[in-house]
Amino acid sequence: MQTNPTHTSLVAIGDSFTEGMSDLLPDGSYRGWADLLAARMAARAPGFRYANLAVRGKLIGQIVEEQVPVAAAMGADVITLVGGLNDTLRPKCDMVHVKDLLTEAVERLTPACKELVLMRSPGRQGPVLERFRPRMEELFVHVEELARRHGALVVDLYGAASLSDPRLWDVDRLHLSAEGHRRVAEAVWQSLGHDPEDTEWHTPMPATLPPGWAARRVADARFARQHLLPWIGRRLTGRSSGDGRSGAHFSAELGKAFWVTPVDHTNPGPVTDWRQVGH
Repeated sequence: MQTNPTHTSLVAIGDSFTEGMSDLLPDGSYRGWADLLAARMAARAPGFRYANLAVRGKLIGQIVEEQVPVAAAMGADVITLVGGLNDTLRPKCDMVHVKDLLTEAVERLTPACKELVLMRSPGRQGPVLERFRPRMEELFVHVEELARRHGALVVDLYGAASLSDPRLWDVDRLHLSAEGHRRVAEAVWQSLGHDPEDTEWHTPMPATLPPGWAARRVADARFARQHLLPWIGRRLTGRSSGDGRSGAHFSAELGKAFWVTPVDHTNPGPVTDWRQVGH
């Protein structure tokens, strides 16, 4: 692998994990690992371009239909694809169909970029996801097989003990915190061949005393009321948190994706703001 390569463009596709939930910014938008990664890459490449097309709640079939063709047409140096996990969390899931769709996505994206990045998504410790873990692991085995077959990179977040720690997850227990997203950005950064900025991203956090019984029960009740019951309701009714939404860098009005690039795009260095290009 090339050391410290210079990539001039990045397209990220997928679901809420790539959209950036729950790395919430003061203006109500989400940042997440893909934005953090793009900012690092832009600091090395004047004129860098970035597009995040991911939308929360999307199933792999929706990603293949709505995002893959758009990403493939953009001619990016790097494309990241993370999808299929929402399918595994549904009450009924045809894993053969899910794996076939993921295969289709990889086959369409591989010739459309210089580097395709796949991931074994992180898994939080806790009882809610335990019943779905066999499906998740079946999906991750397929991700590894696709990567070997097509020369894609795989970032193993599932095997990182640090990212299973509940303290790196939001109160909804489905999405990473800001610190979790920072660690994912570091993992992808290193997998692309860059020198580490944090050599300990995969190291578990120092142990702390767990909350008391009463505090845990209060947190469990709040989680069930605010997050678990609405999530179950959406699963049972076929609705999605992403219904009616488009990716951060996709114009629903124009029906096309657009790039963003640092405002000071002619000079490498810290990214303080982005500007829209490509219309």
